[in-house]
Amino acid sequence: MRTCIGCRQRAAKRELLRVVAGSDATTGGPVALPDPDGTAPGRGAHLHPVTECYELAVRRKAFARALRLAAGKGEGSPAHRWVTTSPRDSNSTDRPEKKLEQQLMSTR
Repeated sequence: MRTCIGCRQRAAKRELLRVVAGSDATTGGPVALPDPDGTAPGRGAHLHPVTECYELAVRRKAFARALRLAAGKGEGSPAHRWVTTSPRDSNSTDRPEKKLEQQLMSTR
């Protein structure tokens, strides 16, 4: 079990996106990088791969705190692009609540 840095809900590790501290290729500044495989070295934080949780984490400045960065990037960071372009959204059947909903519908 891990805790999402956006909504602070506990969830299984496989349901969350791991984000690690890295540096931006253009500016060299600190940035949150997505680590979907969970294999990148270094300090990481976990986040539901949905826009709402990402925005909550940015608003709460959770990336800088969890990854121990001096300053973090919000909009336009690689983690933001991954979350917004990921095929896993709120309508995805990958989500546990959607799987449960489908199972309930199929038994009727």
